Amino acid sequence: MQVQPKISFHGMDHSPAVEARVMERIEKLEEYHKRIVSCRVAISAPHRHSRKGKIFDVRIDVGVPGREIIVNREPGKNHAHEDVYVAVRDAFNAAHRQLEDHFGKRAASA
Repeated sequence: MQVQPKISFHGMDHSPAVEARVMERIEKLEEYHKRIVSCRVAISAPHRHSRKGKIFDVRIDVGVPGREIIVNREPGKNHAHEDVYVAVRDAFNAAHRQLEDHFGKRAASA
């Protein structure tokens, strides 16, 4: 990767453990997709509503030559995303699929 990944936390304290998990997932993306030039990850914890747990929102912006891939795993009603690690996993799985689609289509058209 040409630029150091940026990880930010919003509405929650910085977590070295979550940051380490995000870095692991970024490294895995780079193993499969060598042409990644930048990556920004924002993890947000919305305000706690009465009788409802926090559902985490994870946004990933991945820069590749000629395109920016954006994954925005909005919390919606997926209560599995009350666990920040599940929200991070799902967001990176979506990023991986989008990168596969992007590079697969480019390879097919080349």
